[in-house]
Amino acid sequence: MIPRKLFSPEHEDFRASFRKFLEKEVLPHHEAWEERGYVDREVWQKAGENGFLCPSMPEQYGGAGADRLYSMVMMEETAKARTSGLGFSLHSEIVAPYLLKYGSEEQKANYLPRMAKGEIIGAIAMSEPGVGSDLQSVKTSAVRDGDHYTVNGAKTFITNGWNADLVITVAKTNPALGAKGTSLILVERGMPGFERGKRLKKLGLKAQDTSELFFDNVKVPANNLLGHEGQGFVYLMQELPWERMQIAIGATASAQQAIDETMAYVRERKVFGNAVASFQNTRFKLAELQSQVQMARVFVDHCMSLLLAGELDAPTASMAKLNCTDLAGRVIDECLQLHGGYGFMWEYPIARAYADTRVSRIYGGTNEIMKEVIARSMGLGK
Repeated sequence: MIPRKLFSPEHEDFRASFRKFLEKEVLPHHEAWEERGYVDREVWQKAGENGFLCPSMPEQYGGAGADRLYSMVMMEETAKARTSGLGFSLHSEIVAPYLLKYGSEEQKANYLPRMAKGEIIGAIAMSEPGVGSDLQSVKTSAVRDGDHYTVNGAKTFITNGWNADLVITVAKTNPALGAKGTSLILVERGMPGFERGKRLKKLGLKAQDTSELFFDNVKVPANNLLGHEGQGFVYLMQELPWERMQIAIGATASAQQAIDETMAYVRERKVFGNAVASFQNTRFKLAELQSQVQMARVFVDHCMSLLLAGELDAPTASMAKLNCTDLAGRVIDECLQLHGGYGFMWEYPIARAYADTRVSRIYGGTNEIMKEVIARSMGLGK
C-alpha cells in the first residue's frame, strides 16, 4: 500500500501508546459498557492522565499544543479497535475547539483544563425531535432576563449526553431572525431544570451514551453565552468541516479494519475442504475493496493536509464525509458476507462494525445534506 507520509515518527509513537491504552483500559470493559449503554467516567480520567484528551488545545489550557494529526491517530485507532463507546473525539475536537475559538478568557480557563484532565465531560446539543439536520429550525429558546438566560426546549441524539457536565446548547435568542437569531449557551450539570431523559437504545454504538436532554426554565448566567449573541449558526457552519472530516477518518479506518479482519478470517475458514481465501470470488472481492479504501485513505490524508494549512473548505469536507461513509457501508457489508453466517453473530467484530458504521451516513449532517452542500458549491440549486 502507499506509504502514509502524513505522520511523523512521533505520531506513530503516540499511536502505539494510545493502542496500548485501549488494550489495557478499554477493551476489557467494552462489552459490559455495551450492555449498560455508557462507559465508566473513570476511563475519561485515565485518558486525561495519559494526555489523550484535548491534545490540540494550547498548553496554557491543559492541552499539549499538538497538531490535529495526533487526534486523527486516536480516531483511527478507536475505529480499528472497535471501541465505539468512547466519545473522546467529540469532547476533544468538537466541544473544546468551540470553547477555544469563541469562548471568553474566563470560560477557557474554567473549562478547558478540566476537560483535558477528564474531570468534566463535554457535549454539544444540536439535534431536536422533528428537526434533524435542519439547524436553522431549532425550537429551543434562550430568553435574556437581566443577568441570565432562561432556556426551554428539548434535544435528542446527544452523544456524551448522559455523562456530560458541560453542554454547548444551540438555542434561539431571537426566533424572529431565524438563523441570525441562533446562539450557543453553555449549560452545566446541576443547573435546576436541566434534566437528562432516557439513554437511547441504538442499532449500533451501544456503549456510547446517547441521550435526550430537557430544559425547563433553566436559568443560565449571561456570561455562559459562548461568543456573541446571534452568531451561533455562523460558528456551527465554521466548525462543521472538521466535524465531518472526523467522521470520514473514522469510517475509512473502520473499512480498512474490516478488510484486515476478513483477510484473517477467510484464510482460516474452510469450505468444501478449501480455505475461503482460495476462491477467486474472495480474492477479487477483497482486491476491489482494498483498492477503493486505499483511494479513500489518500483523499482523507490530502484533506487533512488542507486542514492543517487552513485551506479545507466545507464542500471538500462534505465530499470526504459522503464518499468515505458510503464506501465504509459497502465494504463492511461485503466483508460481512464473506464471513457467512458467523458474520451475523455479535461476537464477531464485523457484526459490530456493520451496526456501528451505519450511523456515519446520518450524523454530522446526513449524506443527502452533503450532496446539497456539494451541489451548491457547483453553482447548482438555491
